[in-house]
Amino acid sequence: MADTYLFLIHEPDWDSDAYLTGDGSAAPEGRDPSAPAETDFPEHAAFQAAVAELGARIVGGAALQHSKYGGTVKDDVYTDGPFTDTSEVITGFYLVETDEATARKVAALVPSGGHVEWRKVFPTG
Repeated sequence: MADTYLFLIHEPDWDSDAYLTGDGSAAPEGRDPSAPAETDFPEHAAFQAAVAELGARIVGGAALQHSKYGGTVKDDVYTDGPFTDTSEVITGFYLVETDEATARKVAALVPSGGHVEWRKVFPTG
């Protein structure tokens, strides 16, 4: 059985709203809603193909909306958005089943305008 690794994408925040309609569904204005998401994010489609070629399997992943739709909690104090001294936020992630040697290769392939952090997921059951 392969282990599962999490790849966190750290980069400057992005305009997720440009890819949403008024009802929150993924279809930017002027875009055909029946077109595949790969049309808007070709680098991620290429990444997914490269992971498969390595013999690994993506078991989860998602883009995260702009940080204005979240916040932070520290010592029971809630604040909107990321800390002000942060130039990068986590904009998405992938979960990949593979061995450690391949995980290192996958980490280098993750599309990012910043850096990628990768960690082995602790087995909880």
